[in-house]
Amino acid sequence: MNHTNWNRTGRILGLLLTGVLIMISFAGCSKVTVSVSGQVTAGGSSLSGVTMTLDGPSVYTTTTDAGGSYAFNDIEEGTYTLTPAFTGYTFTPANRFVYLSGMDATAFNFDGRVVGRMATKTHTVYAKRDGTLWAWGKNDDGQLGDGTLTSRSAPVGIIGMSNVKSVAVGYDHTVVLTTDGKVYAWGNNSNGQLGDGSTTGRTTPMQLVGTDISNIRAIDAGFKYTVALRSDGTIWTWGYNNKGQLGNGTQTDNYTPRQVAALAGSAMVSVAAGYDHALCARNDGTVWAWGNNNNGQLGNATTTDSPVPVQVSGLATTSAVAAGNLYSLALLSNGSVQAWGHNTLGELGDGTTTNRSTAVQVLNLASTVSIVAGHDHGVAQLTNGTVWTWGNNSNGQLGDNSITGRAVPQQVPSLSGAVAIAAGQNDTLALLKTNDALWAWGWNLYGQLGDGTTTERWLPVSILVQ
Repeated sequence: MNHTNWNRTGRILGLLLTGVLIMISFAGCSKVTVSVSGQVTAGGSSLSGVTMTLDGPSVYTTTTDAGGSYAFNDIEEGTYTLTPAFTGYTFTPANRFVYLSGMDATAFNFDGRVVGRMATKTHTVYAKRDGTLWAWGKNDDGQLGDGTLTSRSAPVGIIGMSNVKSVAVGYDHTVVLTTDGKVYAWGNNSNGQLGDGSTTGRTTPMQLVGTDISNIRAIDAGFKYTVALRSDGTIWTWGYNNKGQLGNGTQTDNYTPRQVAALAGSAMVSVAAGYDHALCARNDGTVWAWGNNNNGQLGNATTTDSPVPVQVSGLATTSAVAAGNLYSLALLSNGSVQAWGHNTLGELGDGTTTNRSTAVQVLNLASTVSIVAGHDHGVAQLTNGTVWTWGNNSNGQLGDNSITGRAVPQQVPSLSGAVAIAAGQNDTLALLKTNDALWAWGWNLYGQLGDGTTTERWLPVSILVQ
């Protein structure tokens, strides 16, 4: 397979396919402007929003557009490594090595594959690497999507779901995003949180239709409401709105997706739904929040609720956000983590139990690549694959073989090689690189750990998904 073509005539000195090392000389001519371009796909569909890094004599970054295409122009000649990155995906090849000397390089293509993704509250939903969907735990509102109201303590396959990119669970509903940007929802719908224009609950997956809910890039779910980020950077919300958590300036429920108008014209890159407040990170690194603010979880130095987005104070390099019950987290581009809001259980990780209405640094964390917020405990995944936890530990959700809470993050001692994490009401999950091994710990009253029991676990236990 050859993904490399050249726009100008020249002499290819070497092509090492194993590392895709490309060496070019351009004899007899003066130096010309050099560019590198290509496309990223997943399952045959274009993949937008992928961060492309060209690292060599200088470092260049760009992102793929709606068609999955990218281009670097006016590149300094030399040897480079070209690497794609997008949360929830691995890529083939993982990178490409490029030696540029006087010629444009085109068709540097990559194929993305979904890494297993999971989400948990009192029920758990897990998308395997092959894109199939599995669920377990509480099911009194049909939130597992298996057509029943029967709770499950072990994984059950969800019929009709494939090519799943990411999953989100509210307290009694589930939302799933597929690789082609389609959204499916099921479970409780008492406040329109399924987004189909009704209040009728569903026990099996139902696709949301309409141009407003097409080309979705990311999703999250809170208490009876849902938030979605479109590929064009706009935010859309629907469901319960008693605290203004839909961000549309009202406290009226929406049964269908509606754009957060105050953020129109902005390019958002990350979105998160807490219990009744929501967050998003913009491409300039700022963070915006709306909804309940009784504990400072909006981060704007007040405790006043806001039904429209307000800017979180003091943040300018944020790459991702997460929202818990009454607190918020932000992952900065340097790998550190900031937190604000409720803190009486140590959920801010700053070594205190003092509530904060502006962001403070979470201690002990560096080189962080992923953050998730449980009901009142935080979880971070570091570049070395270790998992760190802090906050409430009443059900062993910190994974340290105790029920003693901590106001400072500590490493889960028995885990390494993590590639994805999730946090629920009082439980935690981690997916390990080795054999896609899934581990869970914490509260298990409804079987949400998936180990075939309802026994609380203070240390990680292995979950078997067929």
